[in-house]
Amino acid sequence: MERPGEKLKRVRERLKLTYRDVEKASQQLARRRANDEFAIALSRLADIENKGTVPTIFRLYSLCAIYRLHLEEVLGWYGVPIELLPAESLLTPLNETHAVEFPPAARFTVPQPADAEIDLNSTTFLSHVIRRWGKTGLSLLNGWDLGRHRYGFIGLEDWSMYPVLHPGSLVLIDEGKRRIATDGWTQEMDRPIYFLEHRGGYRCGWCTAYEDRILVQPHPSSQQKPGWYAVGEIDVIGQVTGVAMLLEQSKRRHARSGAVPAASPNP
Repeated sequence: MERPGEKLKRVRERLKLTYRDVEKASQQLARRRANDEFAIALSRLADIENKGTVPTIFRLYSLCAIYRLHLEEVLGWYGVPIELLPAESLLTPLNETHAVEFPPAARFTVPQPADAEIDLNSTTFLSHVIRRWGKTGLSLLNGWDLGRHRYGFIGLEDWSMYPVLHPGSLVLIDEGKRRIATDGWTQEMDRPIYFLEHRGGYRCGWCTAYEDRILVQPHPSSQQKPGWYAVGEIDVIGQVTGVAMLLEQSKRRHARSGAVPAASPNP
C-alpha cells in the first residue's frame, strides 16, 4: 500500500515542483500567516516523503495549499477519517446536555464491519452503525437535510424530560422554529419541546413565554421544578423536531430512583 509520504511525493512530481520550490512557497505562506510553523525545510520535506515522518498540522496545511489538495483527504491518508467525526462524537456520550456542532456539509458515515453493506433503511445496519440507538434514529439519517439543522445531546444525567426524551438522546433542532408556540396541541406528546442555552449550560423542555420571562417546564415525572429565566438570560436555539433515543432498561430504573440531572440547574 502506498504510504502518505509517497502520495505527497507523487503529487509534487506531477506538479513539477522541486524541494526548493516547496520550501520557498511554504516560507512565503509562513510570512503571510506570521507563523514559522508553516515553513517546510528541505530536510523535513525529504523525511515526510521518504521516511514516513508525519507532518505537523501547520506543515500539512502548507502542503495542501501548495499542492492544491483537500485537507480532509490528506488527513485520511494518515488515518484520520474526518468524515467519521460526527459519528465518533455520538459514540462518546457526555453527562451534560449540550449542543452538537456539525459542519454544514457533514455526512453521517459511521464505522462498520468491512463486509457489511450500507443500507440506511435497514434496522440491522442501524444496530451496528448507531450501536445502541433505537429505531427512531432513522428519522435523523434518512430524509433530513442534516446540514440545515443543529443537534443536541440530552446528558446521561439529564432526566428533566423523561420519559418523552430519554437521557442519552440525540435531538434534531430546527433553528427556524425559535418562536415559542402558545397553542396547537392537545396532549403532552404534541406539545413543542425547545432546546435552550443559558449562561449555566443548556436546557430542553416545554416553554411558556411571558412579557419579560420564559418558563422552562420539565416533564412532571421528573419531579423537577420549572425554571424561570429573564428574556435576556436564555436563548431559544430552536424546536426539537426529531429524536433518536437510547433504549436501556437500567437507565429507566435509574430514572425512577429520583436522580436529579446535573445538566438542568435552576436559576
